[in-house]
Amino acid sequence: MQQLSDDRRRWLALITVCFAQLMLTVDTSIVNVALPQIQHDLHFSQSSLTWVVNAFLVAFGSFLLLAGRLGDLAGRKRVFLAGLTVFTVASLLCGIANGSGLLIGARFLQGVGAAMQASVILAIIVTEFPEPEERARAMSAYVFAAVAGGSLGLLLGGALTQLLNWHWIFFVNIPIGLAVGMAGRVLIPHDRGIGFSEGIDWLGSLLVTVALAAAVYGFVEPSTHGWGSLHTLAPLALALVLLTAFVAVENRHPNPIFPLRILKLHGLVLSSAVRVLMVTGVYGMFFLGSLYLEKVLGYGAMDTGLAFLPYTVTVAILTLGVNRRLVARFGSVPVMAVGLAVAAAGILMLRLAGTHAGFFPFPFLAFLGMGLGIGNAFTPLTMISMAEVPPRDAGLASGIVNVSQQVAGALGLALLATIATGHSASLSRAGHGVDASLVGGYHLAFEFGAGALVVALILVVTVVRKHAPRPAPERVPNPQSAPVSQPHDESTSTAT
Repeated sequence: MQQLSDDRRRWLALITVCFAQLMLTVDTSIVNVALPQIQHDLHFSQSSLTWVVNAFLVAFGSFLLLAGRLGDLAGRKRVFLAGLTVFTVASLLCGIANGSGLLIGARFLQGVGAAMQASVILAIIVTEFPEPEERARAMSAYVFAAVAGGSLGLLLGGALTQLLNWHWIFFVNIPIGLAVGMAGRVLIPHDRGIGFSEGIDWLGSLLVTVALAAAVYGFVEPSTHGWGSLHTLAPLALALVLLTAFVAVENRHPNPIFPLRILKLHGLVLSSAVRVLMVTGVYGMFFLGSLYLEKVLGYGAMDTGLAFLPYTVTVAILTLGVNRRLVARFGSVPVMAVGLAVAAAGILMLRLAGTHAGFFPFPFLAFLGMGLGIGNAFTPLTMISMAEVPPRDAGLASGIVNVSQQVAGALGLALLATIATGHSASLSRAGHGVDASLVGGYHLAFEFGAGALVVALILVVTVVRKHAPRPAPERVPNPQSAPVSQPHDESTSTAT
């Protein structure tokens, strides 16, 4: 078979890894609308049902740093394809599960496979697209897959659950996984990695993996047991102790799994802080917005997924071209700042919706505003995250970006759900009706979510702006004459 030109291969490889990222993002939300049917068929208790979601989150969040560094050491293509295989096999096990134990175990395995893929996808992109303009285009495609997949998952999950059954929300991953795997073997370049010549940091790997697992577990438990319970405080305390020990180990190891020099990349660290705040506000809105539509407005699973279409469509339009042009013209910081402000205003639109609100105007404007805001903020934030990262640490940096997103998602969900539940209970004890109590709890959580975005906005305009790359002039490529790509670093050269 005649070998593809390097330029065409790179863009096809981008499509391949973006499909993998989209599959992972969809999988974080697709289960939510199927939970009632899963509970009925597999006889889950209400408390154990949460682990259909949490088993995936804990595994995903805890293995990201380890998998990202393994990508740097052993080769990103190898780690990506191994993770894809694990995820696809786990999806089959989830689909055929006939008991709660098998489903929870398979969901944990899915999370491990998801972490292996997600941890190296950004690294593959930044090494394949070293030129700023091309990297901006590639990042836009990645951000669409990473951001829009959440609402697509709600829509797809509702459709499959209503038209077929819940097993198909997992079976749908199998043909996608097989297709992405075959394409990835051909299109993603082989890379040898920097190797294990100085030894493997097994102790550091164990400490950071268990610490992140404990932290994510601690963040997802408050929705069931509350923030003051032993179920929440014990794993968070354990995570703090293990992370302290991890830093001490990394400071002495000759080949650490987490080189502490990465913390000197201020753009990566600061953008991760902004991402934590942004995801805390927005991911909680997916969960609480879905509950509001279903429990208060009486929407079904399919209608709930359709209600998020203004968000999905807006993110698609912005990230697949418009946002890149805005950044090229105005710069990363102004576009991010406006995006965060609009997203905060969108969340507050849900605050204006009452017990008997129609979809228009407030829920529609809320999801549209969040789409406009996140669609504009996420791409430049991701560009800043990776702008200063040297190629040898790209996998680790990719893992840090994903850890900040996954841990913040778990934190945001737990924090905002706890706020909503606590305030609803308080209103109910004060004599308010069921619907009024639910809406009151949701409204307070919406205010906190908007507040997280406002704090993120303040960080962007005060400190993150100092690390934003200068905007590159936008050039319209001629499709008849594709530019000749620059040679890559030896570690990312295409295999013959």
